Amino acid sequence: MTVALPHQRPPVDFRIVDLFAGPGGLDMAATVLGVPSVGIEWDPNAVTTRTAAGLETVHGDVRAYGPKHFPEANVLAGGPPCQSFTVAGTGAGRRALEDVLEFVQRLVDREDRADIDAALAKMDDERTGLVLEPLRWALDAIDDGELRPYDAIVLEQVPAALRVWEKYAEVLTKEGYSVDCDILHTEAYGVPQTRRRAILVARRDGHKATLPDPTHHRYRKGAPRPPRDFVLDSWVAMEDVLTERRSPFQVVSNYGTGGDPKLRGRRRSCEPSATVTGKVSRNRIVTDDSAERDLPRLSHSEAGRLQTFPKRFPWSGGDIAQQIGNAVPPRLGIHVLSAALGLAVPGKDEWHALAEWSPRSEAEADASH
Repeated sequence: MTVALPHQRPPVDFRIVDLFAGPGGLDMAATVLGVPSVGIEWDPNAVTTRTAAGLETVHGDVRAYGPKHFPEANVLAGGPPCQSFTVAGTGAGRRALEDVLEFVQRLVDREDRADIDAALAKMDDERTGLVLEPLRWALDAIDDGELRPYDAIVLEQVPAALRVWEKYAEVLTKEGYSVDCDILHTEAYGVPQTRRRAILVARRDGHKATLPDPTHHRYRKGAPRPPRDFVLDSWVAMEDVLTERRSPFQVVSNYGTGGDPKLRGRRRSCEPSATVTGKVSRNRIVTDDSAERDLPRLSHSEAGRLQTFPKRFPWSGGDIAQQIGNAVPPRLGIHVLSAALGLAVPGKDEWHALAEWSPRSEAEADASH
């Protein structure tokens, strides 16, 4: 069940089923907006985190389920793995992408599902087929006479997935949806991190689908921090959210061009973080001076806050750095869900609720005092 928050909107007539839900970034966004959600996740570590956070979860493989298992859900969301075609410029990556686009058409043509599954099983990387799952769910809901099509669809992935989302958009438009998809920059929505994500939103029944408008300036390497103007706020820096680190610091990436340490990326604490990945715990933190003394590396809480998870989010289980790196930033999720569901542009109440969120046990304990 969702966790009650003191500043969330009253519940609306939406319920989300979140495919490949991870540790709960999009579900945290739904929680803040007062929208019930259930996430399907196979990774036991992410499930452990979700359970500790009180997020409704089905521990299983998305491929074993479908719309009929969640008949109350009228919003489909998901961020399917697509590592098999995200290596830009490689022949294998291009071939995998073309395979995916071919399978999309086979789904649209309503080919026998057993034949499609048999063909997918022969692929070098079984994860390639996972990116098809949201479309399978959407088409199954359309075709099943006992169900109704999803009112809204929200999909998120790395930028390489945009071509897949564009193909999805063609398909969904023909099925009666209004669709919008593009690459969003997370720092343009108040996330203290530069991260690019391919987002698709779709709506039915006369509602126009639109991606959220930016609320913050984009980060430009080497350019001064832009002041707040009549339209956009300044981007958010690491030091704005990691306030317990009282002195300036630099984050030195764990990996660099050609293995040369001198070429490793650096960000100062007065800038947004670089993209938080599953290797975030390996990044060096050094003083922002010529001495470059080593400082403690990012804690799980700190890395999570660069993804805009609450300070008290209960990261649990194993491989926590990977959980954090794979997650949808909740603040981005709040913007995207608000736009997709036709809710008001989020404001200070939502950001306060997200920052002050606690697991149910802590929240109830606080309320009792």
